[in-house]
Amino acid sequence: MKEELIAMSNKEIERLGVIERVHQGELSQVKAAKILKLSTRQISRLLRDYEKMGPVALVSKRRGKPSNRQYPVILKHQVLEHIRSQYYDFGPTLAVEKLSERQNIRIGIETARKWMTEAEIWKPKVTKEKVIHPPRERRACFGELIQIDGSPHAWFEDRGPKCTLIVFIDDATSKILLMRFFNAETTFAYFNMVRLYLARYGKPVSLYSDKLGVFKVNIREAVSGTGETQFERAMRELDIELIHADSAPAKGRVERCNQTLQDRLIKELRLQNISTMEEGNKFLDSYTQTHNERFAIPPFNPEDLHRPIDPLCNLDIILTHQDSRTVQKNITVRYKNRTYQIETPGKGYRLRQGIVRVCESESGEITLIHNGQSLSYKVYDKNQYYSEPVGAKELNSPLKLVHHYKPAANHPWKHASYMGYRLKQLKQQGLVPKEEKRSILPIPAFTFIGDFGDDYKRKE
Repeated sequence: MKEELIAMSNKEIERLGVIERVHQGELSQVKAAKILKLSTRQISRLLRDYEKMGPVALVSKRRGKPSNRQYPVILKHQVLEHIRSQYYDFGPTLAVEKLSERQNIRIGIETARKWMTEAEIWKPKVTKEKVIHPPRERRACFGELIQIDGSPHAWFEDRGPKCTLIVFIDDATSKILLMRFFNAETTFAYFNMVRLYLARYGKPVSLYSDKLGVFKVNIREAVSGTGETQFERAMRELDIELIHADSAPAKGRVERCNQTLQDRLIKELRLQNISTMEEGNKFLDSYTQTHNERFAIPPFNPEDLHRPIDPLCNLDIILTHQDSRTVQKNITVRYKNRTYQIETPGKGYRLRQGIVRVCESESGEITLIHNGQSLSYKVYDKNQYYSEPVGAKELNSPLKLVHHYKPAANHPWKHASYMGYRLKQLKQQGLVPKEEKRSILPIPAFTFIGDFGDDYKRKE
């Protein structure tokens, strides 16, 4: 008799042993039903099939056949066609969300991942060995710690200029509270963000940032200066604690949010056909609400720790670039190569050798503050210009305005260079008269014919 191999699962092997014992009379059908967690009717059917066909009767009839729950092949082709035409660079999760939202097609994320991988639309990411960092628990209350960061990126791809997205995230809930596009990650960009944030939520307890030059003085043993940046000084006056992270993983929530935005927000901007920062900033609030519904979590403590702004607090003065100047004997101060003549009702002797705070706004407007009061002034030597130093992160915008000049092919400089080269060749060939060899011939003494060929003649 020819032996036949039967492939069985562990569950089917266990079922075979119980049915054999029932067939041999060692076990009743009621006890067998309790062991296999089946009904007695099912046990009777398995026993009847076993007596007719043997162990093969206990093997699943669906083995090797497609599942009854699989998606139709037509639907698979439709999904892949939509992904290739509209979502070619989307991940499986985002592609499934957009298919459900825009095409009303609902499939599983892992199904989409499998189809996209088979069609070579999506390549699974290779997981790197993770560096273990000590965990930091979330703050308990909303507004207790706000993580802030800027992300320079081609947010509008090739449709618009490269810019920076500045994001404020609540540590307790991972909720995006505010984000805006700016040309670069500058002090005034963060001042504008703080102004918007205070008007919308109030004062948080603390801000959590990296060690960018906007937030921290990174020059060791600096000789001049106050030891704090303009942003640090403004936060101190607003009674907001500024904490500096020692590494990027320390403020991992805002870093991971930036990675998510670089994937999802870019594609949303493309679908909305947005290509400028102005249009993008108008769209960000509606996107923020959708993003928070998807990713935000409730805080451990429902208390809101934001504080109201003091009515006596003048944000127009605090959120400026401030510097100290000493009043000269003629009641003037110098700032950026300009002289500011302070106007006083009297002779102003009391202001001599006094300290005046010079507050410069983003638009360049100057305010002089002495003992908490604003001083009136007149400006002299307005025609003198001052070149403001530009930071490394701000270089992209000014460099775009520089036009590189390339001289034309018939430019005199190129002619002179080529004429000197040809004159040297003529001397080596002995075509220059002997009495001319020791002296340097002036360039206008020769008129070259054609493309500076060997034919030439002296001017009469």
